[in-house]
Amino acid sequence: MTLPERDLGTDQQHRAPRLDRRNVSDAEFMAGVIETTFDDLDATAPPGWRVELIEGNIYTVPPANGDHEEIVSELLEQLAGRKDKALRMRTGVGLRIPGNAPADRVVPDLVVAPRGVFKNSEQYHDPAPVLLVCEVTSPSTADKDRGRKLGSYARAGIPSFLLIDREKSLVTLFSRPRNGRYLDTVSKALGEPLPLPEPFGFTLDTSEF
Repeated sequence: MTLPERDLGTDQQHRAPRLDRRNVSDAEFMAGVIETTFDDLDATAPPGWRVELIEGNIYTVPPANGDHEEIVSELLEQLAGRKDKALRMRTGVGLRIPGNAPADRVVPDLVVAPRGVFKNSEQYHDPAPVLLVCEVTSPSTADKDRGRKLGSYARAGIPSFLLIDREKSLVTLFSRPRNGRYLDTVSKALGEPLPLPEPFGFTLDTSEF
């Protein structure tokens, strides 16, 4: 478990139900402990901080720096000019990904999905309608983005995962998820064009990343 790097407070809102140790298996009890800890941290995180739960590990992510946000903004602009009008792009949207106990909770840097699918009160949403997620790495998140998040998005069956790896100066498109992994991978050096599949159907200009 990756512990938070700062005091996240003591507010106990949104706490998961406490488990009676006598009535559950060891695995169920530990999953409940992890979920309760995650809920506590998530409810008390300072503005701009994100808390994620991936394969039983809890991560706290500080606010992104300006370079990171410039890349996300550039990607938004390119997608906005080419995407299907029925699609929406979102930042800060949480996804609840089944397959582990407890289920993963992740917050991609960018999510593309049909209009209206996140129009509810849930904090972490069903990933089934999502067409593309994007992560922009930073020194503190690069290993997680390349590893655990890649696996999580593949398990969810998200058709395309775009990884903009600033540390390696690469942009990689993972696609065709099957049985918890992506079958197709295309990598380009930052600055080189990268074709995106349908429903996007255009070549991404990475020279501004």
